[in-house]
Parts: sequence; C-alpha cells; structure tokens
Amino acid sequence: MSGPQPHRGLPPELLADTEWQQACRRRDFAQVVRLVRIRAGIYPSRIAALCGMTPSRVGEIISGRRGLAHIDVIERVADGLRIPGAMLGLAHRPWEIPAAAMTTRHRFPPQVSEGADRAAEPDTTAGPESRSDLDDLLLLADGKVTRSALSALQSSVEDYWRRDDRHGGASLRPAVVGHLRYVSQLMHSADGSLRHDLQSLAAELARLAGWACFDARQYSTARTYFTQALRLCHGQDDHLFMANVLSCMSLQATYDGKPCDAVALACKAQDTARAAGEQPLVMSMLHMREAFAHATLRDAPACHQAIDRSRDAYEDARGRVAEAPSWIRYFDETKLIVDTGIALAKLGEVTRAEPLIAEGLRRETTAQQRGRAFHAFWLATAQLQQGRLDAACHSAGLALDLSASLDSPRIAGHVADFHRLLAPHARETPVIAFEQHMREVLG
Repeated sequence: MSGPQPHRGLPPELLADTEWQQACRRRDFAQVVRLVRIRAGIYPSRIAALCGMTPSRVGEIISGRRGLAHIDVIERVADGLRIPGAMLGLAHRPWEIPAAAMTTRHRFPPQVSEGADRAAEPDTTAGPESRSDLDDLLLLADGKVTRSALSALQSSVEDYWRRDDRHGGASLRPAVVGHLRYVSQLMHSADGSLRHDLQSLAAELARLAGWACFDARQYSTARTYFTQALRLCHGQDDHLFMANVLSCMSLQATYDGKPCDAVALACKAQDTARAAGEQPLVMSMLHMREAFAHATLRDAPACHQAIDRSRDAYEDARGRVAEAPSWIRYFDETKLIVDTGIALAKLGEVTRAEPLIAEGLRRETTAQQRGRAFHAFWLATAQLQQGRLDAACHSAGLALDLSASLDSPRIAGHVADFHRLLAPHARETPVIAFEQHMREVLG
C-alpha cells in the first residue's frame, strides 16, 4: 500500500483571503490551523503529520491553549502546510524557488505566486525574457549575481519598506536578516561596480534590519545593525545615507531613554548631511529628530529652536522635492505638522499640540497605517492630559482599530502607556468601554 500523498499547496483562494492574511501576519496559528481545516479540508491529524507535531499539540493550538513562538517550529509549519514565507515574515522557503529548469521542449516552471504551489504545471508560453529571469534566479542559487538579479533584490528591499509602513516591522526581521546575510555572502564573489552596489544594498538591508528590531523594541540589537550599516557605507562617500542611519539611531535613543545620546546623534546626522551639499528636506527631518530629543529632556527653548529650524528648512525645500533622495520624500507638510505636535506634546504643551496632531491625522492616507496608529495615541494622550476623557478614549479606540493588523511592539508599548494613564479613571464609563474594546481587539 502506498503512503500518504505529499501536500501540494493550499488553495489560492484561501491564500488571497484577507482573514487568512491577517492571521498569518499576526502569527495567530490557532486561526491559521482552523482555516486550513475548514477551507482546505486538511484534518488535524494530517496537519500534525505534515508539520512534525503530535495530534494533541495541534488540538492545543486550535483551542488557543498553546502558541508557537520558536522560529524553527514556525518554519516547520510554513514548510509542512506550504505557507509562503513572506506571509509569516520569513525568508522565501526553499520549495518556493524552482530548483532547476525543465528542459523538455524548452519549458520552464512558471514564477510561483504568493499563493499556489504550481511547479508541476509547466508554462509553455515562457519566452526569452522569462528564461533570462530564471537563469538569474539559478545563478543566485549558485552564489553568483547579475545586474538584473541585483535589481530584483533591490525591489525586495523596497517592498519590505512598504510592508513595514503598512503592517509594522517586527515580523519582517527573519526575512530581512536572511537577505542581509545572503547579500553579504554575494559580495565576496563579486568585484568592481557590482561589488560596490552589493555593499550599498547590504548597508540598506542592515538599516532595515535595525529599523525592524527598533520597531520590535529590541534596542540593543537595533543599534548593532545600525552600526553595521554605517560600517558598510564607510568609504563610499554616501553622506546622506549615513545621515539617515544616524537619524534612525537618534530616534531609537529617544525611545530607549537616552535623550542626550539622541541629541548628539541628531546633530552628527545634520553635520554629515551638510557634507553632501544643500538638502533642505533632509535637514528639516533631522532638525525634527533633534526637537524630539530636546522635548524628552524637557528643554523647551532648545526644542522650540529645533522646530523653528525644521520649519524653515522645509520652506526652503518647497518646490524642490524632486531633488531630494527618494527615502526622505515621506517627510511632507503633513508629517511636519504632526511631528511638531508630538514634540510639543512631549514638552507638555498639550493645548498647542492637540490641533496639530489632529490635523496631521486627518490628512494622512490609509496606507500610513502604523503612523496613523501612533498619531492617534498621541492625540489621545494630549486630550487626556487636558481632562477630556471621552475624546481621549475615542481617539485611543481609533488607534486600537488601526493597530489590529499591525505587528509592532512599539504600538503595543503605546497601548500599555495610555492604559496606565487611565488608571485614575478606571470606574468612568468611557474607560470601561475602552478596556472592553481593548479586549476585543487585542484578545
């Protein structure tokens, strides 16, 4: 008698389902397994066999009595159920990449979508362009790199940043760190301009890894990756990139309770950016980083001066956004307004801060999910400090709704901070309703 047939992949319609995607982003394996059972018809005993678990453990996962935290077990579940790595914040799994080209009748495997496992269905329409893409992919598997493969890697980094902005960076860490290690290995087998570009890509991946760790509130690890990014770009005379890394380190130091370090890093970033020539939009952002640090120190004169310099630099940048690096273009008028409000809120000037944060939140797009959640919490805090309990709980409820699809421990920190501020009002009706909302959203 033949053994059980191997699992070929989950239904494409399940992988495209919003409920499924949110469960994967949250790593809510109770919901993931329930959906696999209901929507894919795979019973718990089969799930256990595919994932190398006991049926009783799968039952505990379904009931919510047991979670999955260890990365090795999560990878085993991804491989056993054929869940694309990106959905769980992992690197691409080995089975997602075709191992070799099919030579029969010059057929080649189609590109695997972020859903179905279709390697058994050869694409008879593949032309020269798809052949080139596949050759580049196979060269990458051999530890070599081409210009077009480098472009593909750069596109992956851009996609990581988009996902970080929309869903938080914590779940991206394994995939980003995997890419960083891989690109670092490729650097050893490249030379000339290709090696230079790989080194720049590795530096950007290190900055992204640092940012993802920062969003996960792993500040020491974040600093290590940011330092690696500075080392990788050393000698390349990319002063603006160095200034960007230093600005990230300044913001992290502010969160980490080291505002004096944050001031020093922001000022160093400004000096570094000046070496690249006139970049007013970059300088506007860097002055605001300095303002945050001064606000944390409760140094009102220095904070107001930094805010004024940020606003003046932004006025100089008007009409010249196209000259600015692409990574700074997020710092628009809306961002300037809301960051000014946050700096003032940190100072305790909540009456001035509230309308600025509210206006920034009103202007922001739905794509800026994490930013809007942060800003809604800051708005709630400013309202609470003015004694406006109803408005504060309403704004915090908006922040909770925005954070439902985010994997950002920094957001969780803001939730906890705001909840502590509500303690003196625990018996008030708006607070009771807000806490019920918290239980519904956060489980």
